[in-house]
Amino acid sequence: MERKALPVLAAMSTQCPFCSVQCKMNVIPETLPSGRLSYRAEGKKNAASEGRLCVKGMNAHQHALSRERILYPLAKKDGEFVRISWEEAVDTIAERLGTIQREHGRDAVGVYGGGSLTNESAYLLGKFARVALGTRYIDYNGRFCMSAAASAGVKAFGIDRGLTNRLSEIPETDCLLLVGTNIAECQPTLMPYFNKAKENGTYIIVVDPRETGTTAIADLHLKVRPGTDAALANGLLKVLLEERLEDRLFLRERTNGFEDVEAHLERVRLEDISELTGIDEVSIRKAAIAYGRAATGMIFTARGVEQHRDGHMAVRAYLNLVLATGKIGRPGCGYGAVTGQGNGQGGREHGQKADQLPGYRLIENPADREYVAGVWGVDPAELPGKGVSAYEMMELTISRDIRGMLVMGSNPIVSNPNAGAVEEGLKSLEFLAVADMFLSETAELADIVLPVTSYLENEGTLTNLEGRVLLREAARPVPGEARHDWQWLCDLAERWGRKEKFSYFHAEEIFEELRIASRGGVADYYGITYERLRKEEGIYWPCPDLDHPGMKRLFEERFAHSDGKAQLIAVGSLSPGEEADGDYPLLMTNGRLLPHYLTGVQTRRSPALSARAIENVVEIHPSTARRYRVEDGALVRIHSRRGTAVLRSKVTNGIREDTLFIPMHWGGVQNVNLLTNPLLDPVCRMPDFKVSAVRIEPWS
Repeated sequence: MERKALPVLAAMSTQCPFCSVQCKMNVIPETLPSGRLSYRAEGKKNAASEGRLCVKGMNAHQHALSRERILYPLAKKDGEFVRISWEEAVDTIAERLGTIQREHGRDAVGVYGGGSLTNESAYLLGKFARVALGTRYIDYNGRFCMSAAASAGVKAFGIDRGLTNRLSEIPETDCLLLVGTNIAECQPTLMPYFNKAKENGTYIIVVDPRETGTTAIADLHLKVRPGTDAALANGLLKVLLEERLEDRLFLRERTNGFEDVEAHLERVRLEDISELTGIDEVSIRKAAIAYGRAATGMIFTARGVEQHRDGHMAVRAYLNLVLATGKIGRPGCGYGAVTGQGNGQGGREHGQKADQLPGYRLIENPADREYVAGVWGVDPAELPGKGVSAYEMMELTISRDIRGMLVMGSNPIVSNPNAGAVEEGLKSLEFLAVADMFLSETAELADIVLPVTSYLENEGTLTNLEGRVLLREAARPVPGEARHDWQWLCDLAERWGRKEKFSYFHAEEIFEELRIASRGGVADYYGITYERLRKEEGIYWPCPDLDHPGMKRLFEERFAHSDGKAQLIAVGSLSPGEEADGDYPLLMTNGRLLPHYLTGVQTRRSPALSARAIENVVEIHPSTARRYRVEDGALVRIHSRRGTAVLRSKVTNGIREDTLFIPMHWGGVQNVNLLTNPLLDPVCRMPDFKVSAVRIEPWS
């Protein structure tokens, strides 16, 4: 494919496209002694990262300026991609998807979005699916990020926002409990908050089956057996109640359901919890007493506790701890679901999830449907019903219920569990269109690929892990023939005869409509404007009117349920969703590495980042390596009931003997998701990424 050099520009003020901290930065061009142009990034002062950048942010511009960028639409003809015009690309998509819908019904087309899209693009994608296509099948890769924590927050508190309080309170907190989150590699610019807390005497507990940069600062590391997080939380709460460290006044006045939890825990034996989790009773007791006795405390969860068959209930178990001690709604106290993707929070608030409409409204709630339909100028009866989760959409491609798909800002062939079956499903589609900056593994399968803008070129808002809405301005002209996501969605909508519903000329116009669509909803953005964001840097939601400062700390006086009270629930102590056995004697878990992001589509196009981790590895304990004749640095095969991956071994003492760890950033034979279990949480439909029974053998 022909490549064009991208234009040279002046200094660019922007915002990192990667994790949920959303650090502000400047990208500055420099002329080297050789005369070659180079770029460097430096952090800008902001409330979240305080001006810090991590290695990903420092090198994010490399992928945006890469010669591998797709700069014009592509069509696959005779098995090869050829350049076509935008008119041909849009006409082809409209014609092919239109034909599928006429022959097989509106729901024969699915829409698959991404958690790195701006709020404007996410909002418009949800509107496009429901108003232009009229399909109920829309979901996004954020389903794999925070759906367990989101659903748990909604059930327990009545609202889902990443943090219930501010990052700035972390250093003044007496006890921190970090469960299944590796801040040091996933959100490294936040580590100074935790380091400062440690300097101030905060007692830090980390729950993780591996030793990481985060466990290195812990006063107590609970090396939990994968898949037993809910059981551990039950053990902690049992000890806390035995020691009478609960806040009975808070429980009586501000919660419901504690009696059921207390009765359930009376039947729980701590020795059983210890055996199931692999953590000794002394350590469980020590952790519970430290958190219970602390005057202030915060609990953070992430994918390690959420990506399980019982992820929703596992998070609920930790929210029981928060509520039982009354450590929420006051300074230095609260809960944080640490978002993985750049806009995982905002992406689900405004309509990408199968069951949601903008403002966190529910698509099956008649009043919510009526309100949003009024904003969109359509009859509520025209809006489709609830669809299915992201992985279930992939299953529908296999069953041929979905025959055409539009993928925007995601790489499902790598990110979904049971990836081999997902690839076969996508290959069986009658038509696949993908919008991306690069030829990802998914884009390689597409009939049409649309070139889209990068973070340097695309203006819009994003919502960070605190629930703080930020404005990212465009910093450079659009290269080649790339277009913003919202632009080509409007072009497509016009082909479906919906031009009047999708007539926008700037991202700000879309945000103005989003404000109205969210007004009065749980995630109320009505009081937020571009003008305010430019003046105030960022604004927390909910923000119901233009004079509202944004709610920095939630639940100071009441929770978001109609009675103002939070809800505790008894949680079972389940074993892992897939147990090791004679054929698959080890448990595999997965996660992230510092240099890479998601499926690596962007970071593997950055020479500086790719060089730090050029291939995937499997971490294995030395005694386990000896047992299975695995040498350090050797190629190995990992087998599960779903597939086989080929990786290089990394022998380390920093992992449990019964556990393997594989990062998630590579496709092909190195893809960990060839192995992962597609078992879904019954509440939030999160796949059980974190526990798969496997066996390992040397490559021969």
